[in-house]
Amino acid sequence: MENPFNPGYWTEEELMTFGFCEVGTNVRVAKNCTIIGMPNISFGDNVRIDGPTVMSASSGYIRIGSHVHIGGMAFLAGGGGIDLEDFSGLSQGVRIYSTSDDYSGSALTNPTVPKEYLNVKIAPVHLGRHVIIGSGTVVLPGCTIGEGSSVGAMSLVTKSLEQWGVYFGTPARHLRARSKRLLKLEEELKQKP
Repeated sequence: MENPFNPGYWTEEELMTFGFCEVGTNVRVAKNCTIIGMPNISFGDNVRIDGPTVMSASSGYIRIGSHVHIGGMAFLAGGGGIDLEDFSGLSQGVRIYSTSDDYSGSALTNPTVPKEYLNVKIAPVHLGRHVIIGSGTVVLPGCTIGEGSSVGAMSLVTKSLEQWGVYFGTPARHLRARSKRLLKLEEELKQKP
């Protein structure tokens, strides 16, 4: 008997028939994900997205590099554009917003309101190579997280973060430098047949 609690994963062969912009090799997307705007979403090689993740790119885009893992219950709002470069990853429950309503009270909010009454911030989010984001972290529009940086669980990223740092907190602040040993490990991985 098949396990009814494990929906399984779509393979790259199946994903290519759904209308995604690009699908690399060895791509797995959980069947219980919600995905909107498939023509605006691309996947590199060796990607796994666990469910139930939501990726929304009816406007904007979501570009996922190679060797990227997105943990379950993540949410990616790609209206302003989201880039996840190679070897980056999101732990469970990470939220990335490239669009956000104005919470000051000077405009109306939510997508049921005509645009002339809104003041939506729309700005791309970019995660460099080897960036890792801890569980429950929120990344706001316009943030770039520099290559090799890590952000601890339950953090709030409100501004861009420099390369090769360890960050944590609300808002996220620099704690120390991050080791670059993983670059040597990346080279070793690339040398494997």
